[in-house]
Amino acid sequence: MGKIILTGDRPTGRLHIGHYVGSLRRRVELQNSGAFEKIFIMIADAQALTDNADNPEKVRQNIIEVALDYLSAGIDPAKSHILIQSQVAELTELTFYYMNLVTVQRLQRNPTVKAEIQMRGFNDAEGADNKAGTPVGFFCYPISQAADITAFKATTVPVGEDQEPMIEQTREIVRKFNATYGPVLVEPEILLPDNAACLRLPGTDGKAKMSKSLGNCIYLSDSAEEVAAKVRGMYTDPGHLQVSDPGKVEGNTVFTYLDAFCRPEHFVRFGDCFHGRKVSFDFKNLDEVKAQYRAGGLGDVMVKNFLTAVLNDTLEPIRRRRKELEQDIPYVYGVLREGTEIARAAAAETLAEVKRAMKINYFEEGALEELIAEQTQKYQNL
Repeated sequence: MGKIILTGDRPTGRLHIGHYVGSLRRRVELQNSGAFEKIFIMIADAQALTDNADNPEKVRQNIIEVALDYLSAGIDPAKSHILIQSQVAELTELTFYYMNLVTVQRLQRNPTVKAEIQMRGFNDAEGADNKAGTPVGFFCYPISQAADITAFKATTVPVGEDQEPMIEQTREIVRKFNATYGPVLVEPEILLPDNAACLRLPGTDGKAKMSKSLGNCIYLSDSAEEVAAKVRGMYTDPGHLQVSDPGKVEGNTVFTYLDAFCRPEHFVRFGDCFHGRKVSFDFKNLDEVKAQYRAGGLGDVMVKNFLTAVLNDTLEPIRRRRKELEQDIPYVYGVLREGTEIARAAAAETLAEVKRAMKINYFEEGALEELIAEQTQKYQNL
């Protein structure tokens, strides 16, 4: 069996540049590498409903937003299958079987689950309206994710570092299932971004995570003007009050973004961002910019102007392609339908193997005859 990728996103809003550098850009590279036999990219709407059950329209509307972002960023339907999670019923059945292989205590120890529960303000105390506690579906989403990954026998899962505990939980489920029922499931490997700055891009406010709910995102579909405004307000070094002051690069969000997006050719194309009335710099690379910032004499405005140019250079072809796709929505839904149908066929094969291994394939062709013969013999011998 060749190498297979499974990855995806929750449709709770448009995708932002954290998604792009964390996984989406890499997905396009992997898709075009020719190294993978199959690539499944999931729009995880069922998972999104675990903490948006009271607002299904939000999830429904954002499916098309995520699909547009995928296609405009370079996902090619001829090479990758984009699917809608809720339309592959086999995933739900697999999740149910896997629940018997995981304890409540193990889920409670999952660092990602704990962090996500805290971020969403869930708690253990349930109020009279039954809304205060953590939804069971949300609590169990590592098991659902294991079903997603194993349904397509994914060998590789490209995600950010915050998802490492989730992939480890999947591997545990795979090992437990195979040890109990037989070698059916494939144990996946995680593929992290190779650029350290891309592991988890901070929000524009300097907070650890870029999040739609925190309002600190730059979206792939943002206009050039919106990007410029968000960069102008970006968190830098609070101690860098005067241009002449030495500045800190570490923990400075502007430089973290440059680490993630800047390429050598940007200094040729946008070097004039560092030319001013009082000072001008001819930087050849980002290391030179950092050195000057640390020494003092380089203002935040110049660095932010350069970052704005770099980001808009990256996002412009994505914005242009998205505008084209927005004029052909039937095509986008056709891509989703075709990808989902292919995905469902693959998941159905895995589910059949799982039920066969668990000996709950009672009415499968050949199995019923064997069962009848076995039980007939049993009762004839009484």
